[in-house]
Amino acid sequence: MPRSVFLDTHNVFLKDEAATLQYGNSLAKRLRGDELVLLRGDLGAGKTTLVRGILRGLGHTGSVKSPTYTLLEPYELAQQTVYHFDFYRIADSQELEFIGIDELMDADAIKLVEWPEHAADKLPDPDLEIFLQVEGVGRRLEIRAQN
Repeated sequence: MPRSVFLDTHNVFLKDEAATLQYGNSLAKRLRGDELVLLRGDLGAGKTTLVRGILRGLGHTGSVKSPTYTLLEPYELAQQTVYHFDFYRIADSQELEFIGIDELMDADAIKLVEWPEHAADKLPDPDLEIFLQVEGVGRRLEIRAQN
């Protein structure tokens, strides 16, 4: 049985920030609560905006900031925990030992990881990989489910 509720590749064009937020909101409703989701894309591709939409879809009403300097922003929501990671500033994946990456990856939480390529050897296989790419004034989003 697949680990993910997504069974294949999904590709969609998001015309603006509002569409990205709305897509994240709808994506949240398809998550079980323990997925590892890798978010890939260049700077400004919309990764944090998508995370903001996911968190809104899960009931978070506060601010959502990129954890570029803190590496991790935890969100304790009514029904579940969400960990939002940003590994952009990680030069050596060994640095992640200081935040207890193994325990965090094993936690019963949705784990949303920006810049996973900076920590690839410290991360388990993901449930979903989301690729965001600037396309004109919008974004192209592709989801690849892992089995």
